[in-house]
Amino acid sequence: MKQKITRIASLAGVAMLSAMTLGSQAQQRPIYTKYVNTFIGTAPLTDPAILGYELPKDWRSWAGLVFPGSSMPNAMVQLSPMTEYGSGAGYEYEDDIIYGFTHTNKGHWNLCNIPVMPVWAGGIEEAKAVIAASDNTIEGRSRNPKEFGSKFSHKKESAAPGFYQVYLDNYKVNVSLTSTLRCGYHRYAFENNTGRQVIFDLGRSNNRISDWNIEQEGSNVIKGSQRPGERIYFYAILNTNIEKIEKTDEGKAGGYARVLLSDAGKGPVEMKIGISFVSTENAKENLEKEIGGKSFETIHQQATQDWEKVLSKIQVKGGTDKQRQMFYSCFYRSLLWPALRSDVNGEYVDRKRNVVKADFNYYTEPSLWDTYRNKDVFLGIISPKVTLDVIKSMKDVGDKTGFIPTFFHGDHGASSIAGAYLRGITDFDLKGTYEILLKNANVDGGARPHIKEYIEKGYISDPDIANPHVETKAKAGVSKTLEYAYDDYSLAQLSKVLGDSANYRSLIQRSKNYKNMFDPETRFMRGRLENGEWIKNFNPQYPYYEYMYREANAWQVSFFAPHDMPGLIELYGGPKGFESKLDSLFTVPWNPKHIARNVETMVGQYCHGNQPDHEAPFAYYFINKPEKSQKMLDHIMNNLYGIGPEGLAYSGMDDAGEMSAWYAFTALGLYTFSATDPEYLVTVPLFDEVKWTSENGKVLTISKPGKGRALTGIKVNGKTHKGYFVPHDLFKTGGKIEVLTK
Repeated sequence: MKQKITRIASLAGVAMLSAMTLGSQAQQRPIYTKYVNTFIGTAPLTDPAILGYELPKDWRSWAGLVFPGSSMPNAMVQLSPMTEYGSGAGYEYEDDIIYGFTHTNKGHWNLCNIPVMPVWAGGIEEAKAVIAASDNTIEGRSRNPKEFGSKFSHKKESAAPGFYQVYLDNYKVNVSLTSTLRCGYHRYAFENNTGRQVIFDLGRSNNRISDWNIEQEGSNVIKGSQRPGERIYFYAILNTNIEKIEKTDEGKAGGYARVLLSDAGKGPVEMKIGISFVSTENAKENLEKEIGGKSFETIHQQATQDWEKVLSKIQVKGGTDKQRQMFYSCFYRSLLWPALRSDVNGEYVDRKRNVVKADFNYYTEPSLWDTYRNKDVFLGIISPKVTLDVIKSMKDVGDKTGFIPTFFHGDHGASSIAGAYLRGITDFDLKGTYEILLKNANVDGGARPHIKEYIEKGYISDPDIANPHVETKAKAGVSKTLEYAYDDYSLAQLSKVLGDSANYRSLIQRSKNYKNMFDPETRFMRGRLENGEWIKNFNPQYPYYEYMYREANAWQVSFFAPHDMPGLIELYGGPKGFESKLDSLFTVPWNPKHIARNVETMVGQYCHGNQPDHEAPFAYYFINKPEKSQKMLDHIMNNLYGIGPEGLAYSGMDDAGEMSAWYAFTALGLYTFSATDPEYLVTVPLFDEVKWTSENGKVLTISKPGKGRALTGIKVNGKTHKGYFVPHDLFKTGGKIEVLTK
């Protein structure tokens, strides 16, 4: 069984590492990396009072699922320890065995490629005994290697942005890791200079491996590739000679290569490794250009300085130590995905599996169903060049496939692209991108499933299933209809910019389709049959994965119309009816028998552990009751982040930074209620003062002079501001927002 978690990772130790790395600069300005605790989100959430139910035997909640290792913002490489293959991010804080260190990660059930593990021959048998005695399965699936792995302790483990360190007990080696955009840098301080080895566990990743290869080049170079689906290449240089490479089950899943190192070398073994999705030659070039002859200390220092530069764009005063730690940790998490895929020479593998070259950096597709709500906007403010290249990357996919990519559910590229454009990120082919998004919105069999029915009927139906259960698969017609309606609104904003009045009128009309799912009798968004009748087998509290609702129940989607809140409120009979229903969302008790792994962490029927209702706590603003929103927002920020015995648990899966961006925005006092629109809902920040520096050097200051938490008014640049929204232009020009409270 996994050991019980007994302690929190030392924040003081992380701060010390940052201070040492920055050296004399620590005397000149604040250090922001010291606030980032990369272990937050790695611990399990177990409290049934928060989850809403008792975890079934052998279940681990889908909370956090983040990695603690070294990464740069939106990098190709995420160099992090593996304690559980097949888990969300490969690292689970309650584990006590590390099986290797992988070079890619998203915080999801994929990637974790090119695993390596330093071992000492004298500790192999002991390590095998340790593994044999451990629980080596995840819900009956054995994925971890049985041949190697080592005990470790959190007492001998530390991390910071761009750095990770751990001592492997069985092999008596201290491992330190740092990284660049496309390369990893390993340092292994063995206590024994004889019997040193490095395992390349190439038959393993979080995806099934099709094949792999490895070979030695010269006296100290290793190169090869691994293919889970998309082949990944590597080129590694060691600072010691290689005696030989022993291969087990070469090229097969589960196989690995054991690299035996010369006993002649003394001091730490260092390995510099470049990766590429194009070729070994490109991996080598990435390594030469980004690390070359630089030392571990130099790369580590550069990583820390780069993160300092980014994190210092938002400077806060006031708040508690925990709130500052949580804010900067969430800020950090919000900038790790999407991931770079272009090599230093500009080459990448496109959607057609061809190697091409571009004048922009190619990135993975954003996790749009999750991140369009807030994280994509946050990234655009902090790193507009990355956002621009992400849009160009999506356009590249659209050029090759005919459709702008979607992710998992909905068509939210429309929101992310329109929102970015309206906020001033405009240096891309708007007309060409728009034309592909129109295909997304209208062409059957493309990016939007069931779009033909949606256009013809104004809704997407579901069958009436007699005994549906959580995992019942169907059309998720309610969720799709609501989300397509918002996507139509988003695309209409680009129609307006381009003067396409015909499509603007059509799309705006379609954006009202969310109303077709509203049942006035039950006052819920409810599934409909093909003939238009309401689905009779209807339980608004029961969560579904893909039946009527996507990872939600009726309560959780019934407040989603971020583009037309007045219209939604009217459906409920006006402000009083809407307020009553919204109150019930947060007070009707969750049924503990309704167990759904992707619907967890409940406040009444509200689920903060997943995305579909993340805008709901803000909805009181639209009936002029901001104080009721703030009460709920404060509860969520103070009780559902950094929780558990060690303060290291999240209340839901971070989903490529969406959970983190929700906290970051809300803690600062601004939220992207409708991510398409270039404006922000003002809430009460956690901090007395926020100074947010834009890419153009302009500073937006948000201050909260009072101690109260109930919003009473807003001043913008010294003048009383009408309403609760402020324009994005404040980021362009600089300015001051004063949040008045009682």
